[in-house]
Amino acid sequence: MKKVHLSWIAAAALLAACGGNENNEQAGNNDNANGNGNGNGGDGDTTLTLYSTMTGEGERNTYEELIAEFEEENPDIEIDASFPGGSYEDQLRVMMAADDVPDMFDTHGWSQIRYGDYVQDLSHMDWVDDLDPALEDVVTDDDGKVYTFPMNQAQDGVIYNADMLDEYGIEPPTTWDDFVAALETIRDEAGGQVAPLWIPGGDDWTIAQMEDQLLTPLFETHPDHDYTEEFLDGTFDWDNYEWMAEEILYLQENDLLNQDVLTAQYAQAPEIMAGDQAAFMFLVGSIGPDANDIDPDMEVGLLPTPAIHDGDDPSWIGGERNTISISEGTEHTEEAERFLEFMAQEDSVARIAEASNVNPGLEGVEADTFYADYYEEFSDVQVVPYFDREYLPSGMWDVMATSSAELLSDGDVDAKINTMESEFERLREEDDAEDELTEEEIEELEQEIEEEDE
Repeated sequence: MKKVHLSWIAAAALLAACGGNENNEQAGNNDNANGNGNGNGGDGDTTLTLYSTMTGEGERNTYEELIAEFEEENPDIEIDASFPGGSYEDQLRVMMAADDVPDMFDTHGWSQIRYGDYVQDLSHMDWVDDLDPALEDVVTDDDGKVYTFPMNQAQDGVIYNADMLDEYGIEPPTTWDDFVAALETIRDEAGGQVAPLWIPGGDDWTIAQMEDQLLTPLFETHPDHDYTEEFLDGTFDWDNYEWMAEEILYLQENDLLNQDVLTAQYAQAPEIMAGDQAAFMFLVGSIGPDANDIDPDMEVGLLPTPAIHDGDDPSWIGGERNTISISEGTEHTEEAERFLEFMAQEDSVARIAEASNVNPGLEGVEADTFYADYYEEFSDVQVVPYFDREYLPSGMWDVMATSSAELLSDGDVDAKINTMESEFERLREEDDAEDELTEEEIEELEQEIEEEDE
């Protein structure tokens, strides 16, 4: 098997451009594919490359402002920041295959499993003492290695139009049965003018978002329905996945989803919420504050992911969100650590948390986030890492997205289950294989990136 070399990386970087993302709020873009940097760089003696999955306009602007402030304080360092959007993972995969990853990059929930061999141990840094306990196990291994700096953390659930629930006398649901009953009430009382549950499936990662959140209460948090060991050792019986497939189809067949579920776009979400056209969304991020900007008088609520099995409790689905790791192969460790220390300052952490509307990754940071009151109200709810990050092989997120979109298109429950099973087995085998790409595989990745651009 022939290893790729650096010319492939340049080609992949040049191809990277717009596309969807697991946490994408608008079309992603790559300001630095031509080497122009973020527009704030000076004549620093050292240029650090930085790759981030952050593509939401507000949070990205804040990030770039902080980068500019760091450069002003450290004129000997320039940060060449890239935001590739949907091509992020493909680009990093190419770079890892060539053993030439950026000086700093975002591990987006995969700090240990996917990127662990490519990042430095950060356990000696001052900010480690302030890590939020909910993230310690996620970014630290049994030997004490700290893999990444989590700027913020996910605590994902379901957002809802609080005014609409008040209008129809609906209490925020804590169980799946109550959630479906609330959807049915909205459907019956609103006369078809409101989507009880709105999913922008034109960006199919949003379907995977809901499915992945539901995997936690379905297969993990209830002791009588805990299949996590079976997922880890590959013995999971996929007949147990029938509930998921049938429930997704039930929502569609009973008019509990938006009619344009397969074509609606994520960028429409704030307007849909502010226009009282939807009651619930399995989306958090900046939708709430953006909707509130459109209609300052409306209230967007947030509730934890409902429990599925009797006797279980709701849960936040979480883990690290936006991170910064330092490459094992960088020649500029000292400069990169200076940037991390700057980003770990209380003001920097608070600004990123407020821009992304999620909690800070460090303790002792006061951040005025949009959903702060709801996080406080449900502060006793357990935060559980995303199921796919813990128990599914790399690549299953895309499988969930595409197979569920196909299910909503053709209604074939068996095909959905069979696809999940076969891809789970295939991707497990790939994870076990040596992480090395042939030139042919690189060409395939380049083609995928180019198609996203088109």
